[in-house]
Amino acid sequence: MKKSSLIIALAVVVLLAVGFVAQVETKKYKCLIQLTNYKGEGAYIVASLINPEGKYEQTLQVIGDDPEWYSELPQWWKFYGKRKTIDGITGATIGAGERTVKIISLTDDKFNKGYKIRFETAVEDANYYAQDAEIELTTANLNTKVEGKGYIRYVRLAQ
Repeated sequence: MKKSSLIIALAVVVLLAVGFVAQVETKKYKCLIQLTNYKGEGAYIVASLINPEGKYEQTLQVIGDDPEWYSELPQWWKFYGKRKTIDGITGATIGAGERTVKIISLTDDKFNKGYKIRFETAVEDANYYAQDAEIELTTANLNTKVEGKGYIRYVRLAQ
């Protein structure tokens, strides 16, 4: 009798604890990417969630729909290239001087904790930028322009 009462009491405690666990809310953010006026083909762009240790955690967006060229983004490809499917593919490349707005889903627990969104870019027969732009995920950085170092003129993340 004591054993079954103990099991029931533990089950009740576990259920109560699960009910009080804070729910992590996912929100959608607009991400504006403005490219520079470079010469060449359309840019392949990958936006990745980078954890506080500087490691890839998740691919958020892939701009460029031809898998043949994904290996031209070598740092991201080491992380994600062995998978059979890639989440977040959002269509064709964007060209010089163009801009695009993409929707990125992020959870609240990624803000103000050292996470970043890294933008890698590559253009066929041209340069590759492993860290063309990075946005540190802080509430203060929302709606702020972050300058790029290669094909990206700037990126902006907004709610």
